[in-house]
Amino acid sequence: MAMTASRNRAQGKNAVVALRTGGESAQENLTRAFLTFTQAASSLERSYAQLQGEVARLHQELERANAELDRTLEENAQVRAYLAKLLEHLPCGVLAANESGQIQLLNPEARRLLGVAQDAETASTSELQQEVQGLLEVNSASGRKSEREISVNTERGNRVIGILRESMSGNGAGEESIWILRDLTEQRRTAAEREAARRSQALAEVATVLAHEIRNPLGSMELFTGLLADASAHLPETRQWITHLRAGLRALSSTVNNVLTFHGQANAQLLPADLARLVGETMEFLQPMARQRGQTLKVENRIGAVIVAADSNRLKQVFLNLSLNAFRAMPPGGTLTVRIGWAPECPGGAVRIDFCDEGRGIEKVLLPRIFDAGFTTAHGSPGLGLAVCKKIMEQHHGAIEVQSRAQQGSTFSLTLPVCGAGA
Repeated sequence: MAMTASRNRAQGKNAVVALRTGGESAQENLTRAFLTFTQAASSLERSYAQLQGEVARLHQELERANAELDRTLEENAQVRAYLAKLLEHLPCGVLAANESGQIQLLNPEARRLLGVAQDAETASTSELQQEVQGLLEVNSASGRKSEREISVNTERGNRVIGILRESMSGNGAGEESIWILRDLTEQRRTAAEREAARRSQALAEVATVLAHEIRNPLGSMELFTGLLADASAHLPETRQWITHLRAGLRALSSTVNNVLTFHGQANAQLLPADLARLVGETMEFLQPMARQRGQTLKVENRIGAVIVAADSNRLKQVFLNLSLNAFRAMPPGGTLTVRIGWAPECPGGAVRIDFCDEGRGIEKVLLPRIFDAGFTTAHGSPGLGLAVCKKIMEQHHGAIEVQSRAQQGSTFSLTLPVCGAGA
């Protein structure tokens, strides 16, 4: 029993010792754990602080990147707006399409040149005019940088369009392409006018040479017909033939003089001349033609002798041309009346000569064109007579006007400044 109690006491003491020892170990472990936790917490605080700093740095970089992106987007928007404005106002058309034929860009000038409505949603080249589509396909297949020309009907009429193709990638056909379109209508028209002017000048030079060559023998023929008329005064039948011959020669002489006057470059030599004398000489020259046509030529001078500054030969050419036109417009029996009087708007300072015929008149729609070179209603006429009249009157600082109604005759009025007048 005693041994048992002693053993129990020994075990209790050992237990107390063990308990004391275990408590001290747990406290040390707890202390170490707390220290470890404290160290970990400090490390976490430092890491968190570093993380916050990194977040702040990244946030600043993000803000800078966003600001740079905003500037870039704004610059891109400005560039796009500038390019759009540039394309909108380009004097040439621009058409861009992908390899499938889908049109990616069609600026206003291209729409205008191709006759596409400005507000139309054009999706492919197949929606363009057939001739344009075909040319685009040919240019795409060839891959060459050569400008082709087509004719396109638009609201402004038929236009000549030049089209040049370029591959966007530079590798030829079957890829995205761009076409440059130019309106060549005015350029071609100007070239045609230059060519017409060149041909007209060449024709004028030939006509002038021929007129000079014809005028010399023509003058001799007129002289000899005058001598024949005098020699055959007692032979009525022969005199009639000579009258016809002289009329033809003088009509031919008028045509030759018209050609020389119209294409000649020499300035008129204006000298004092008696207007009544110039008119009288011209009418005397025309009397054989009037008789040959069965027509009457009458002169009415209402102001007497009047002195004008004139190139006598050229002014006579005006009288001759107006008289010949009157003869052609009148039937046999008609009368051409030449009246000399003061210009109503400038009495005493300008004289007016009226050539009044009883011919078929001139249609109202033709009046604005009758003074144009080459315009004529008479078959076989070169259409230079009235153009020459206008040119000569301008050289004399005068004017020519016409009043006419169909089937009621015509009156051509010449106005000339006066140098002096006598009773």
